[in-house]
Amino acid sequence: METYQILVVEDEDVTRFNLRNLFEAEGYQVFEATDGDTMESELEKNNINLVIMDINLPGKNGLLLARELTKNKDLGLIFLTGRDSDIDKILGLEIGADDYLTKPFNPRELTIRARNILSRIGQNKTEAPQSIITFNQWTLDGNSRQMTSPTGEVIAIPRGEYRALNLLIQNAGKIISRQELIKEMTGRDLRSNDRTVDVTIRRLRKHFESVENSPELINTIHGEGYRFVGTLD
Repeated sequence: METYQILVVEDEDVTRFNLRNLFEAEGYQVFEATDGDTMESELEKNNINLVIMDINLPGKNGLLLARELTKNKDLGLIFLTGRDSDIDKILGLEIGADDYLTKPFNPRELTIRARNILSRIGQNKTEAPQSIITFNQWTLDGNSRQMTSPTGEVIAIPRGEYRALNLLIQNAGKIISRQELIKEMTGRDLRSNDRTVDVTIRRLRKHFESVENSPELINTIHGEGYRFVGTLD
């Protein structure tokens, strides 16, 4: 059975030490970094599956570093930070983080969230090749997790965006609740005041709106969820 590797990116010694002990007790192999440079070094040397990262780091902050991390479709990312403003949470999720947890945190909750993300990553490695879907002159490639616009622009999208869009397309014309979407995207239940689904839909719409005169492809059904209304080719 594969032992997952976790990289903790945290400049506070006590927090980093506690996180290492927490995940090693769960059976994971844990590595440490205090800033972006040491993070990149650890990523090059090891087969990291999940990064748990603070936003407040010396040098480049976590939000800047995350933009590069989320390009890797087999790498999970959890922000664990003392910054609890809605703006930071939304930015983190828009960048493509899988989850966002604020300090102080419940260790059990963190390990459960990490396990859910790692479980999905492991499933992605063993599941059958994904199909290519075309709609309204767009192409969605599940193997590379990329979209190609009608003008030929190739857009790499994070796991959460791909999973949400694929679920909507596979159920075209049907209303998909926010609970169904968050479950597909993250493996967890919807929490009160959780903006993850809304942020993801907003990012998908921005991709579509980048093409002039693009029709609305995802409708909001107030109080119920979202519906894909595009035309499958």
